[in-house]
Amino acid sequence: MLSVQEFIGDLFNPALSFLPKALFVALMSSAVCGVIGCYVVLRGMAFIGDAVSHAVFPGLAVAFVVQGNLVLGGAVAGVLTAIAVAVFSQNRRLREDSVIGVFFVGAFALGIVIISRSPGYSGSLQQFLFGSITGIPDEDLYVVAISSVALLALTFLLHKEFVAVTLDRESARAAGLPVFALDLALYIMVSIAVVISVRTIGNILVLALLVTPAAAARLLTDRLGVMMLLAPLIGGFSALTGLYLSWSLDLPTGGTIVLVATAFFLLSWTLAPRHGMVARLWLRLGRTPGTGGMPPVPGPV
Repeated sequence: MLSVQEFIGDLFNPALSFLPKALFVALMSSAVCGVIGCYVVLRGMAFIGDAVSHAVFPGLAVAFVVQGNLVLGGAVAGVLTAIAVAVFSQNRRLREDSVIGVFFVGAFALGIVIISRSPGYSGSLQQFLFGSITGIPDEDLYVVAISSVALLALTFLLHKEFVAVTLDRESARAAGLPVFALDLALYIMVSIAVVISVRTIGNILVLALLVTPAAAARLLTDRLGVMMLLAPLIGGFSALTGLYLSWSLDLPTGGTIVLVATAFFLLSWTLAPRHGMVARLWLRLGRTPGTGGMPPVPGPV
């Protein structure tokens, strides 16, 4: 196994120029997915995140076949599908999750058909599904950087509105907020966040980068601001550690990053100060952590 010093040396090795590119994309993806993932977790939108990762696939496939920019191709497909879902969901005879299932699975199937028409598609399909740290072109770095900054800026501008819709949709609608437009904006933002993560972590595993760090942060704090700070930090740590382990042990990059994030979630679920399993067990026993096992002293009535 490589030492940390050897890994750092590889990052600055000109012959391994793809490695710092992969690290940059992984860290930017973690930051964006961590922030936007907080809304996904709080609103119970994990299914939407999974569906979006399927929806971007035909755009990636078309861009690959015509040798265009994969990030832009996936973003266009994700945005168009998100708009279609938002529009068709206005028919109240169908639940939103049903519309999502129809469109996103259909989009994924379309992507498989498109890419199957390309020579040597088997290897390309594997890279799309499970990620690859090699062959990230320089133009993708610029697209990822610009998209990430734009998404974070938009999140900052619409934060209060997103929180209002997340906490109580009906109250937000009564207050005059454009709930439909905000839902559409969030769908589009999730789509773009997924697209910029696909190259490193893959289409199948990208949901983990969107949900797992935010879920771990949710266990660690009750404050949304702190949660939105912790989630990208957890995601970035998972990306850096996962890339180091995968490079040192010759493991799949996307799978290793997800396993590190999952381990962090399990650690948070067990040891979180207020909401972890150990803390809840202490409370059930009528004790407070840090009091030496004595029951809490009752206050004045």
